[in-house]
Amino acid sequence: MQADVKTRAIQLLEEGQVDRVLGWKAGEFFYDLTPAVFTSPQQVEREFVWSSFSGPNLSKYLIAETRKPGKIAAFLKPCDTYSFQQLRKEHRLQADRVYVVAVQCPGMCDPDKVQAAAPGPISLRKEGDGFLVQTLYGEKRLTRQAALEEGCLTCKTKKMAYFDELIGQDGQDGDGSRFDQVHRLEAMTPEERFAFWQGELSRCIRCNACRNVCPACSCEKCVFDNPASGVENKAAANRFEENLFHIIRAFHVAGRCTDCGECSRVCPQHIPLHLLNRKLIEDMNRLYGPYQAGGDLEAKAPLTDFRYDDPEPDGGGRRGGAQ
Repeated sequence: MQADVKTRAIQLLEEGQVDRVLGWKAGEFFYDLTPAVFTSPQQVEREFVWSSFSGPNLSKYLIAETRKPGKIAAFLKPCDTYSFQQLRKEHRLQADRVYVVAVQCPGMCDPDKVQAAAPGPISLRKEGDGFLVQTLYGEKRLTRQAALEEGCLTCKTKKMAYFDELIGQDGQDGDGSRFDQVHRLEAMTPEERFAFWQGELSRCIRCNACRNVCPACSCEKCVFDNPASGVENKAAANRFEENLFHIIRAFHVAGRCTDCGECSRVCPQHIPLHLLNRKLIEDMNRLYGPYQAGGDLEAKAPLTDFRYDDPEPDGGGRRGGAQ
């Protein structure tokens, strides 16, 4: 599929359908892919990469890119299309300036898992359903399943929310297993859950990578950057501040988080931040009925809508007399 994606990017530029292309290029290492904008077929030919490490969700970059003149083609994976649709819904980007090429995704691989399984990787090539990794210490074979991103292990859907053109076939929704870890957390005692999250969040170094990459965190100005707020970006002074940032952010994106998993993917401390969001998603599904952020442009998010049969704040009944 690498050839199909790259060829199509070149064609779109050569035919003048778009002025630039949003995709991925290699970073410092072959498995370290980063979002990039390409403005010529030659640049695409040299630098554009679609591979098992094209994990970064490109949708948020369209907020800035659609403010520029001309039209841009964006290559989006299934989970990315939900983020794109949610940003359209919130009027955060100019959708008429985007040509969405949806690319079916077999699941993206985690560079950290490759490095952990095969220290010092030099090169990697696909071999059957896995990889052959060349390292300073020899060759090592790695299955795709062993290298998958955590979010891809419990993928919510292979179905596209939106596209102008599709490479590959549209897929199906997941089996719901993404909530299994949430159920295990819910089965803990309050003391066990507190200890779990205290242990995870205490590793936070406040680098803001989770906020910066999150498509739902699209505010022009953030309270955590305001020096007058008392909670500006700084090292946590105590345990309360360690928790404050992530709890506030989880509630800030509640009802808007598409569960793309970018927060956990970029966390240098490997904190499972997506579990906070999934807990809120499951709670909203249970209280208000199934809802998928970015699934369409019409449905109202549970926390921005009102019905007379909405649950009471304490969860002990519903308005309108229903108990």
